[in-house]
Parts: sequence; structure tokens; C-alpha cells
Amino acid sequence: MRLLIYLFIGVLFGITMFKSEAASWFRIYEMFKFESFHMYGIIGSALFIGVALVQAIKRFNIKSFYGEKIYFKPKEKSFGRYMFGGITFGLGWALVGACPGPMFALVGAGCVPILVVIVFSVLGTFLYGLLKDKLPH
Repeated sequence: MRLLIYLFIGVLFGITMFKSEAASWFRIYEMFKFESFHMYGIIGSALFIGVALVQAIKRFNIKSFYGEKIYFKPKEKSFGRYMFGGITFGLGWALVGACPGPMFALVGAGCVPILVVIVFSVLGTFLYGLLKDKLPH
């Protein structure tokens, strides 16, 4: 049953990404050239909703759908690694024209070349898992 719930949420997320044009390479290109507010509006509203929901979960002790307590790890004070990770993520996003969320929505919309990006994203994640103990954190 949980799998069906997650599948439904994923499909709903994909439809939302596609209909809002957040999966559009042209919209992403406009954003990185500072020609349009569209993507900044989507990202900003997602950030606002995320912050509000986290605060509500913490303040009202909201539990998960299954009644489990939701835990948040304390913030780590390492600005440099977040900066490096953000720049790397942003460069990949700019070069590919899609971040991880819309990549799967693009497959569902019939964009076959994005499969190359997905394969190498999974490969990169796997390699990180193998090498993470040897990398500076």
C-alpha cells in the first residue's frame, strides 16, 4: 500500500513539474540568463512552503502519515561544503537543463535523451557512495 501512495505522490509531482514548466529546458535556460522570473517564483514558493511546513511540524509535533515521529538533524556549521555542493549542483543543472526532480517527469513526457542524464546521475550517486569515506566532509 505504501508503494502505491509513493507512486501516486510521484506521479502528481511529475505532472505538477511538467504543467508548471519547471521541467522545461527553455525555462531553466531563461532562469540562468536572468531573463525571466518564472523559475525563481516556483523555487521561491517551494522554499516558502517548505520552511512553513517544517516549522509547523516542529511546533505542533506533527507525525508522519503512518504515525511515526519526524526527526530533524541539527544544522551543521560547514559553509564551504554547502557552497561547493551548491555550485557543483548548479553547474550540472545549467549544463543538463534539468535538476533531479524534473528528469523523471521529462522521461514521462517522452524526452528520451534525458535517460543518458539519469544513467550518469545514478552512476555518480553510486560512485559517491563508494568513495564517501575517502572524501572530505
